[in-house]
Amino acid sequence: MTERGVERATGDPATQLRDYRIVAGELDRFVDEWSTQLAPLRRRCGFEIAGAWTVPDEHRFIWLLVHPDGWDAFEAADARYFASRERRAFDPDPARLIEEQRNTPLTDISVER
Repeated sequence: MTERGVERATGDPATQLRDYRIVAGELDRFVDEWSTQLAPLRRRCGFEIAGAWTVPDEHRFIWLLVHPDGWDAFEAADARYFASRERRAFDPDPARLIEEQRNTPLTDISVER
């Protein structure tokens, strides 16, 4: 376990729930910038995006960010993403539209269906 209480099982995918409250009136702009800039770069950095949703009445954008190789790989890929020249070059930076952000690591409970 890490200091944040996240299991580090080798070979298990790491999934993080990301929940953003977007500046009122800017949700469509954020979705466009996320779709054309952030999501493609995340994929090039080794991530998968398991889904993305909006809650328009609450100005929220929610998505699942996954790294197939576990939490150590997730953290290394996240560092590469933020250090990349491409990420630093976003202008304007889509993050300007995020008022509040919660990133929550998820633990798979492997429910049988």
